[in-house]
This record gives sequence, C-alpha cells and structure tokens, in this order.
Amino acid sequence: MRTSRRAARRRAGGDRIVVLDGLRLVAALMVVSYHYVAFGEGWEGAQARLFPVVFRPSAYGWLGVELFFMISGFVICMSCWGRGLPDFFTSRVIRLYPAYWVAVLATTVVVAGVAGGVDPLAWRDVLVNLTMLQWPMGVDHVDGVYWTLWAELRFYLLFALVVWRGLTYRRVVAFCLVWATVALLADGYDVRPLAHLTVVPHCWFFIAGLAFYLMYRFGPNLLLWGIVAFSYAMGQYTVMETWSRTLERVGHRIPAWGVTVLITVFFVVMAGVALGRLRRIDWRWLPAAGALTYPLYLLHESIGWEVFHRFQHSVNHWALLGGTVAGMLLLAHLVHRLVERPVSRRLKVALRTAFAQIGSEGAGKEPAVAPEPPYGAAGPTGPTPFVPGARSPEFETVEGAYTR
Repeated sequence: MRTSRRAARRRAGGDRIVVLDGLRLVAALMVVSYHYVAFGEGWEGAQARLFPVVFRPSAYGWLGVELFFMISGFVICMSCWGRGLPDFFTSRVIRLYPAYWVAVLATTVVVAGVAGGVDPLAWRDVLVNLTMLQWPMGVDHVDGVYWTLWAELRFYLLFALVVWRGLTYRRVVAFCLVWATVALLADGYDVRPLAHLTVVPHCWFFIAGLAFYLMYRFGPNLLLWGIVAFSYAMGQYTVMETWSRTLERVGHRIPAWGVTVLITVFFVVMAGVALGRLRRIDWRWLPAAGALTYPLYLLHESIGWEVFHRFQHSVNHWALLGGTVAGMLLLAHLVHRLVERPVSRRLKVALRTAFAQIGSEGAGKEPAVAPEPPYGAAGPTGPTPFVPGARSPEFETVEGAYTR
C-alpha cells in the first residue's frame, strides 16, 4: 500500500488533469454531431444524402454520453476525497443548476418563438423542469438531452452514501462491488424500481470511472483491473440495447462493430489517464474548452433544430451546420462567463452559510463563513488531482454528463 501511495504522489504532480477537459469536449462534440447530422430532426429530407461524408461517423455520436458517464465517475470520486456531504451537495448544485436554468428558459423561448418546429411545453411543465426532477414527476423534458442529468442525479444519490461515511479505498471498492451486484440482480429479476435507482444499463460506465480513479490515486492492482474488465464486458452488452433504438432514429443500417470499437477506445484512453500516461497532454486551451462542454450540451439540441428548420431553405446546409455549431459554442461561452461563474460563486457562499448554520445549531452563536477565494483558484472547470496530505480542491464536471 505504501508503494501504491508513492506512485500516486508521483502521478499527482501538477494542478489538473488537462486531458479530461479534452475528453469532455470530444464527448460533447460527438453528441452534437449525432443530433445535428444523424438523429433525423431539424432537416427536411434524408440527412444521409445531405451529409454523406460525416453521416456514418455521426451516427455513433450518442456514445459520447457513455464517455461522459465514465469521466463523471472518475472526477466525482476525485473531487469528493477528503470532503463531507455538505461540500459534496454544494459542489453539485453550483455546477449543475446555473447553466441548466438558463438552458431551460432559453430553449423554451426559442421553441415557442419559431412556428412549426419543436412544440413548447406548458409553463407548469417548464417550472417542473427547472427542478431537474421532471422524470420522476412524469413531465416531459424541455430538451431531450436532459435525460442524462437524471442519470447523474441517481449516481450522486448513491455515491452520497459513501461520501457521508467518508471516502476510503476500501469503501469505494465495496461500493463498486455492491452497486454492480444490486444492478445485476435488479435487472435479471426485472425489479424495475431498483433497476432504475441503480442506473441500469449505464451504471457500468460510472463504476469503471470510479475504479480508474482508484488506480490513479493508489496505483493499479488485480482487483481494480477486474472491476474495469467486468464493467467493460457488461457495458459492451448493455449498450447494444441503446444501439438498436438509435438505429430507428438514424433510419439507416450502421454496423455494430463501430460501437464495440468506440467503447474499447474509451476504456483504453481512460486507462491511460489512470496510469498517468497522458499527462503530457497539457495544452493551455483545453481547460477553457472543457468549460464549454456542459452549457454546450444543454443548449445545442432543440435550439439547433429550430435554426435548421428556419434557415435550411435559404442557407447552404454545410454553412448552416458549421455556423450553428460555432454559434452554440459562442453561446456556451457566454453562459459560462456571464452565468455560471457569478451565480456559482453566490450559490456557493449561500449554501455554505446555510450548512454552517445547521452545524452550529444549539451553539448559540452565528457561524463564521470563510471568505470566497478568487474564481478559478480551485479549478472550477476541471479536475485537480488529489495530493496526499492536502485538501482535495473542488472539481466541477458535467457529468455527464455530460451527460449528457
């Protein structure tokens, strides 16, 4: 164990795992390409004929969600090490909700203002969407990509049990094993409520991400490789159910071997991250690009389809596609700079004050709240590796994200 910790210290040098920002951007752009080129919405006529060169690779873009889930397992475990449940709750709220609120309102306004495109929801349904709990309430999503956020929330709910007790190597390993066992039993015996709670069929990618982080922190061993191999096998199997539904949307027969190849690439790349083989990728622009992934993911789908619906007969379809992607990236940048940063700072202070008041109940005095550090000091748009003996700084992600 001491040898593993020394290996972790060597890998923990530096301020962040920049390659994860790049992977998040890749995952987001995969999902964007799928919805804009292959999903079958927004354009009139067969998209395979409109975009013959990029149609087939874009048909696999939905797999970016599974990559988001794997990254989420890795970085959530990293960001929670050495922290309590209030910090965990605070970090998730300030990361998920500010951009999400803007996306819900912006998407609602756009779809309501463009006639003949996506149908807007009733205002009561929009209010429910603002809570991010529309699925358990039986309310439609304002934007279809929001289903991944519900998967992320269920992961957070389960992982909060471990955070509550305090993260240790043994507890995270036990959590992975118990989660996998319960998910298998719930799915095999068709216990649908339990299967839904355990995030079947996407749980295998979260579990793999957790195991990869333990490798990153403590070094690899046979048990962790076994968890990763099992998650890989189960993920390759369960993802094919999603693939069959995807073919109905795409409208063309796309070979299944592409799914197998991409899932394999995801696991190999994440293994490279866990073993420290990709730390040389430290391009300065990657953290800024990674900060765009969550708002880009939230905003792109329905708004992009409305743009295509409105301008496809007056603008060249390639120019319209490229311009829309560029416009969504710019919009994501504005949301990050003008909403996520300031709102997250204020929410963080308010939530910490609230939890401090709960902790000081009965003490007979007002809690002291530490001053807020300058934005960016703790890496709010990307992960910072844990250095043993030091407090693990906050890492904000999509999870899912992106998942999303």
